[in-house]
Amino acid sequence: MAESTFGGWGGGNGNGNGSSDIVFTNVRIIDGTGEQPFNGEVTVSGNRIKSVQRSGGGFGQGSYGWNSNGGQRIDGRGMTLMPGLIDAHLHLSWNNAPGINPIQMMPIEEHMLNCVYMAKILLDSGFTAGYGAAAAKPRLDVVIRDAINAGKVPGPRYTAATPELTSVGGLGDASLPHIPHEGLNLGIVVSGVEDCRRKTREMMKIGVDTIKINLSGEEITGMGAEENQFADDELAIIAAEAKGRHRAMAAHARSKESVKRCVKYGIEVIYHASFHDNESMDMLEANKDKHFVAPAIAWLINTARNAGEYGITPGTPLTDMYERELEHAIESMKEMHKRGIRVLIGGDYGFAWTPHGTNATDLEYFVDMLGFTPLEAIRAATMYGGQLMGLRLGKENGLGTIREGNLADMLLVDGDPSRDVKLLQDHARLVAIMKDGKFHKAPELGAYEHRRTA
Repeated sequence: MAESTFGGWGGGNGNGNGSSDIVFTNVRIIDGTGEQPFNGEVTVSGNRIKSVQRSGGGFGQGSYGWNSNGGQRIDGRGMTLMPGLIDAHLHLSWNNAPGINPIQMMPIEEHMLNCVYMAKILLDSGFTAGYGAAAAKPRLDVVIRDAINAGKVPGPRYTAATPELTSVGGLGDASLPHIPHEGLNLGIVVSGVEDCRRKTREMMKIGVDTIKINLSGEEITGMGAEENQFADDELAIIAAEAKGRHRAMAAHARSKESVKRCVKYGIEVIYHASFHDNESMDMLEANKDKHFVAPAIAWLINTARNAGEYGITPGTPLTDMYERELEHAIESMKEMHKRGIRVLIGGDYGFAWTPHGTNATDLEYFVDMLGFTPLEAIRAATMYGGQLMGLRLGKENGLGTIREGNLADMLLVDGDPSRDVKLLQDHARLVAIMKDGKFHKAPELGAYEHRRTA
């Protein structure tokens, strides 16, 4: 990407000198909290938001270019400044393939390069952070996380997960009875307390942030969504080992029984959570400050309806099961939202029918199908995502909201996502993408002089 006249890639704040401020003026600010947008000005110093100032009235003509101190003054002309998006259910090692097997069978060298490619796609799409939901191979998440943190490759802030821990014959165990080979599996197969203990310790040894465990099934694999796996003593030892080393836990948990076990064993991140009864919903509500739910609605919708060219034909028994689960998931998420349970975006992207780069579609689903207002959907994609990232980055990481002192991960958007979240799917509308106070995509506002978004 060529360096624009409004900022480059160098320094601590994106303007090349590493010391001067960047000021966004004449912008409509969505702060990520769910509160109404306001007109104002935001100053960035280094990698932090130095100040947020409100202004009355409309948008003046303003000026743009360089400040007298060598910093940048960017006139947004009424565009929207908002926090960077955060995907709560991110698989950087999913390779946009038409199925699970091409993910499993990709050689590790190509797979690592693919992670680098996907990381850039996510950042190009306005996602400045993502919570790792499972790696396809043990060290992929760890290596891409560390490469991003070291500035070697562009990508979102990322937490590293294990491959999915699964039981013999469970979701992720793809080995054949006549060819028992662990390398064929997308997950790590464990059996018994000591095996669970050892594999959990091995994963922590390589440096993961999150222990991921499959507690229920997945229809496309032949194990039903409402089937359950793992004995309580196995789950208890995995939780004890993870918490003893201050690691977070995440679970593939579609069934109501698996959701209850997440609450019982303190598994903070609950993926899917489609099926519920009164007990499971009450348990979640009573512990809503301890858990995050990322339903992956995009996976259900697109697997049921939009994967026909990949052999998953609508109107067949498989897609009928996904339609049934989608119906349950919609009602479950509406009820969770009503009860104040944190429901976050993250659609299990990374398959051919849910490709990386389309992740912002989740906000549209939240508004159109789950009953969220646009600002509530944005909060799910920003503030709640920042709280989730806090499991590993520290609760005061300052991600997900535009407030003084917070980390400067922000988007400058041509238009008003508080009225239409679909704008965030149009990468051309992302005029600027800032991560850690640096421009990944620097604004070229001269091209927007003809328009004023009021």
